[in-house]
Amino acid sequence: MIDQDGIRLRWETLGCKLDERGRRLFAANEVLAAGRGALVIVSKITGLARSTINRGEDDLEEGPLPNGRVRRKGGGPKPLSERDPTLVPDLRRLAEPATMGDPMRALKWVSKSPAKLAAALNEGGHEVSANTVAKLLEEKLEYSRQFNRKTHEGASHPDRDAQFEHINAKVVAAQSAGQPVISVDTKKKELVGNFKNGGSDYRPKGDPHRVKVHDFEDKALGKVVPYGIYDVGANAGWVSLGITSDTAEFAVNAIRTWIERIGAKRYPRMRELTITADCGGSNGARVRLWKVELQKLADTSGLTLCVHHYPPGTSKWNRIEHRMFCHITQNWRGQPLESRMAVVELIGATTTKTGLTVECALDERTYEKGIRIKQAQMKSLDIEGDAFHPEWNYTIKPRIHTEP
Repeated sequence: MIDQDGIRLRWETLGCKLDERGRRLFAANEVLAAGRGALVIVSKITGLARSTINRGEDDLEEGPLPNGRVRRKGGGPKPLSERDPTLVPDLRRLAEPATMGDPMRALKWVSKSPAKLAAALNEGGHEVSANTVAKLLEEKLEYSRQFNRKTHEGASHPDRDAQFEHINAKVVAAQSAGQPVISVDTKKKELVGNFKNGGSDYRPKGDPHRVKVHDFEDKALGKVVPYGIYDVGANAGWVSLGITSDTAEFAVNAIRTWIERIGAKRYPRMRELTITADCGGSNGARVRLWKVELQKLADTSGLTLCVHHYPPGTSKWNRIEHRMFCHITQNWRGQPLESRMAVVELIGATTTKTGLTVECALDERTYEKGIRIKQAQMKSLDIEGDAFHPEWNYTIKPRIHTEP
């Protein structure tokens, strides 16, 4: 005898609260459990058609659905991409990164968000939502939201790797001889004042540091120009903080200051100084004033200066970038550079677990821009180029008789 009251109780307690497939499976299971003649009774109690319960019996034999599906294979409407065969090709055309803003194209926005792509598709006769567009981009076109990645350095010089090997050999030779090797470069100019500084730091909850909304330069405080010298062998840095322009004269004077304050004491037997630098900027390989000022430094210090420039487009390989400047940026993250002395103190407080120490001093001298160096002045310099790329590798020796 079939227990109708038990079936009704189980249906009202659990079965009626399930989804479509769950109700179908529940009813089919009750029929199998009750035996012959139960199909009519279960159909009457649950309100499900007998054909529906029969499909439930088939579902029970198939086992669980894969990947969390609710309907069995073939259930529900066909995907929109199949019902609308031109949808995916039109979406691919709109999602192409080329010629955005072309008046002949339907999409004229820079941002290719799902909402804007859906709007453009709807204008073209399709019926699609932003959520569906996002799914199609990932599943059909294999798109994903990605950040920019700094990998493109422009055209690579054919002797790029050879120059790196040449620099490495010269650096190893200098260090073996007990002579110092420094890496030099200019960090980007920084606004002085209560301006936003990138990064974050711990503060009391709900109490962020309030800074100015607009980054307009403060006429009184202006900007500062950090020029860094990184001593490769000692893992120590020096930063001259300029207040005017980033010129070759300022760059060489920063090296001169490092020699006088630190280098001469750290290397009492220093006869020559190896300098590695970028190929551009104030210490660029083609900057005449850079070489003229280096000659003056060689004359006054009596040191032989061996200069090696990294190939064009490889400034990130300069050791000072990833050995010193990155740690300075990390140290003052989220801290407004409210005064020049605050910048000096923040740079001077930079340390790392590997033992890096950095010293900093303010250079308040004025450095003029646009100083022209004539060819006659260049001929008077005692510069000897290396056999390998003399425009990148050269030695400046002190002159016995200095010019006035």
